Amino acid sequence: MTTRTATPAITATGLRKSFGDKTVLDSVDLNVPRGSVFALLGANGAGKTTTVKILSTLINADDGVATVAGHDLTGDPEAVRASIGVTGQFSAVDNLLTGEENLLLMAKLNLIGRGERKRLAAELLERFELTEAGKKPVSTYSGGMRRRLDLAMTLVGSPRVIFLDEPTTGLDPRSRRGLWQIVRELVADGVTIFLTTQYLEEADELADRIAVLDHGRLVAEGTADELKRRIPGGHVELRFTDARWLDAATRSVVHGTPDRESLTLRVPSDGSLHSLKALIDRLDADRIEVDQLGLHTPDLDDVFLALTGNNPVNEKVATR
Repeated sequence: MTTRTATPAITATGLRKSFGDKTVLDSVDLNVPRGSVFALLGANGAGKTTTVKILSTLINADDGVATVAGHDLTGDPEAVRASIGVTGQFSAVDNLLTGEENLLLMAKLNLIGRGERKRLAAELLERFELTEAGKKPVSTYSGGMRRRLDLAMTLVGSPRVIFLDEPTTGLDPRSRRGLWQIVRELVADGVTIFLTTQYLEEADELADRIAVLDHGRLVAEGTADELKRRIPGGHVELRFTDARWLDAATRSVVHGTPDRESLTLRVPSDGSLHSLKALIDRLDADRIEVDQLGLHTPDLDDVFLALTGNNPVNEKVATR
């Protein structure tokens, strides 16, 4: 996990947005610490992309106030834009240009001097392992290479807050994990990442805090572990070498469910260290020999399903 500072990178209070008679965001509050990864999860139409568009000044909220990188969203939108980078769901790169040319163009748009542009482009191509491909047209790039170039272009202006809207959609597992490592390195340098993702595993892997949107309202927020502990179903599974120890443990442990065929005892648990220690102390006090112990906690699939009533699909998916 990353180390956070006291000053938030993003704040929002009472954000509302409607399109016609459809309310997309309904009084959303956010507080994202600097130098952290904040993940926003939700089903299709939950309002994730709308939230990103509002916070990145692409559209206006109907109501509410927000600050990004210390700048008021409506009072100083130019300062907000100068402080952020945005990587959307689809790579915003020019297929007819080379990777290097894309970076040089972005540097020019950011009013970076000619000599500095070449140095910066070379540095970013190396950082994102694109040096060899830098002279080739982007049309020849793989999906993972295009996403790396897209993120490299986002970094041209040295943003302190980066919005990543489903950045790894369609990538193979190797490319996805490569992008995860880049995100970790950015956060280690003090950059704040606001992430929407369709992969629950991604949020679990990267995020310091996770918020869940359902029909435009925030229904939960916390660390991945905090959210998982809110969902019933966690348990400790005790395995024994023979039925004598299973029977003894069943008598000793309250609310345990035995399975004589597998010689296991399932004991409800919230997954906390305190409850696990209490169980072990009880077994130790009664001198019960346990062959194996396994801790099973709900995952983010369970959290998502319980909080939104939507089934994750594909690969642990919570779509936008």
